[in-house]
Amino acid sequence: MPALSCMCATLRRVARALTQLYEREMRPLGIRVTQLTILQELSRAREMSQGKLGEILSMDSTTLTRNLKIMIRQGWVAEHRGKDKRERLLQLSKRGYAQLARILPVWREIQARLRRRLGEQVWENLPQLTDQVTEVVAALGVSS
Repeated sequence: MPALSCMCATLRRVARALTQLYEREMRPLGIRVTQLTILQELSRAREMSQGKLGEILSMDSTTLTRNLKIMIRQGWVAEHRGKDKRERLLQLSKRGYAQLARILPVWREIQARLRRRLGEQVWENLPQLTDQVTEVVAALGVSS
């Protein structure tokens, strides 16, 4: 694979390649990788605002809203208004937990294959590195 001269282009290429892998493996289960990520985060948090979810995922409001509409229609996510009527609080429904349980074995297998191919050292270091890049980029965006 030829090196790219731009960090953004390099990370986008990685993201596209990973997305294609996960999408191909999960397609028979009727779920997209972005939806899986939302299910996982809502499962961990139990309940959170749409704004907080978007912040955690670094996902713009339009894209998140589009994904959530589909997931609410599927019955995977439940929403209600917070004390501030403008706030949308989200949580997994029973169907959402069932869908997540159905998907997790496939997701775990993809993760295991990647871990074996990348090796332990890279597997352990990569999330820390990408989190660090995300934090630096967020800080640069706030201060400019």
